[in-house]
Amino acid sequence: MEAPRQLSASTLIGDPIVNPAGEKLGDLKDIVLDTATGGIVYAVMASGGVLGMGEKLFAVPWHALRMDGSDESLILDASPDRLKSATGFDKDHWPDAPDAGFVERGRTYYS
Repeated sequence: MEAPRQLSASTLIGDPIVNPAGEKLGDLKDIVLDTATGGIVYAVMASGGVLGMGEKLFAVPWHALRMDGSDESLILDASPDRLKSATGFDKDHWPDAPDAGFVERGRTYYS
């Protein structure tokens, strides 16, 4: 099944993010937009924790995700071990964006 070409952000928020092997990596927490260009800067993936407590957030470049049209999930080509060493942030300390260096570091890490 082909993924839809247009979706509202609210239909994606909370969807699981899995790797190609089907291992759950986290959930889509938010989508960060560049208000100057109208483009998506990054997706925020939440991983770990219970009921939002202790979860780690990751900024994932939007282009690193792809839709699984049949499963209502997003696919990120990363292993759980790779994610453990990724730079994350907590809910009270979001990264500044759009910082070209920040975006490029994420693009390099997840590519």
